Amino acid sequence: MTDPRAEAVPVRLGLVGCGAFGGYVLDAVRDLPGVAVVAVADPDPARRDRLAGAHGTAACDSFEALLARPDVDAVAITTPPATHAAMAVAALRAGKHVFCEKPLAVSAAEAAEVRDAADTSPGVLVVDHVLRYNPVLRMLERLREEGLLDAPRRFAFENDASDEDLDPGHWFWDPSHSGGILVEHGVHFFDAARSLLGSEPTSVQAAAVARDPAGPVDIVVATAVHPGGAVATHTHSFTHAHRCERQLTRLDYGFAEARVTGWIPTYATVTAWTDDEGAGRWQELPARAAELLHVPGLTPHGEDRVSVTVHRDAGAPGPCRGRGVERTAPHRVEAVVDLGGEARKQYVYAGSVRAAFADLLRCARDGGTPVADAYAGLTAVAVAETATRAAESGATLPVVLPSAAARAGSGSGRVRVGDV
Repeated sequence: MTDPRAEAVPVRLGLVGCGAFGGYVLDAVRDLPGVAVVAVADPDPARRDRLAGAHGTAACDSFEALLARPDVDAVAITTPPATHAAMAVAALRAGKHVFCEKPLAVSAAEAAEVRDAADTSPGVLVVDHVLRYNPVLRMLERLREEGLLDAPRRFAFENDASDEDLDPGHWFWDPSHSGGILVEHGVHFFDAARSLLGSEPTSVQAAAVARDPAGPVDIVVATAVHPGGAVATHTHSFTHAHRCERQLTRLDYGFAEARVTGWIPTYATVTAWTDDEGAGRWQELPARAAELLHVPGLTPHGEDRVSVTVHRDAGAPGPCRGRGVERTAPHRVEAVVDLGGEARKQYVYAGSVRAAFADLLRCARDGGTPVADAYAGLTAVAVAETATRAAESGATLPVVLPSAAARAGSGSGRVRVGDV
């Protein structure tokens, strides 16, 4: 049901960065109840006029001009990564709400400045960490909360991504603009691991590989250690043709395993061993599919499905044990979560962007903390930056955040992620 308050007092949105992704964001949120797109900004006249014309909005020649408009309540930042932090801080200090494309910044120090501005601003900030708003991952989190899945022991992500549109001069390859692969793209998955594992990593080791001595780094691997003996491994390879792209996330829950396909997840399988009571609970999940896959702001397309098959007495009836945990689990469960597969990727992607912006609207209207807030953005950048330095040094490094006092020049040093 549409909230009448959202219709009565819309949030007036201005967007900076009129490239392809800027248009993608506006297409995703333009008809969201409570949003009115009023202006776009870009130094390139052709780009800003094209997007302004497509959405019937005013066109501004600079971010400053956009920010000065009294009819802009919220700013969407879809510019290259190195510009995100300064723009987000300026918008927050001007009292605006901010929807910031990831990464929040290209360094933890800059991301901390955004977090501090968000803490003192009347505006709400949401980082476009779309995996936080993905129905498949949201369902896995709910199954863990309900006790059908244990706490994960391992998170492993493998990304064979395309470089087909990334020519040698593209800003993606320049760390001064992108932060490097682990920052520009890896933040999605450092943040997803933090959410799914339920903890923040304490240390990271990493490796980086260049395609040739004069070429860019296009393969990176990072292993992050989480509290309680959990480990997350992240592999990114920007070396493939579009048609050869593939991504897989594997979650090891001990007595269960989930395999999630696509960097925008649309399909997952879960295999679990359980007892009589657990088997009954798993068999109830298909009837609860709408509830388990629900993400506020994301409209299901009607073809989502959850199916469960229980193979009873597939194992011996006696107790079994792993990593010191013993239980009776004779029944094997096979569950499938299907949002329509690869054909529905763009639908789910746009819906997740829409859901992230709906989260901003909800918090702006009712208060509360967004799912992907400034602290989530800061933590992901801090882990990514640490992994980048670990790859350069060959050392295992602790994950740390710059403290406010250190940024002020007091020399008080740095603090661990978990202490902030």
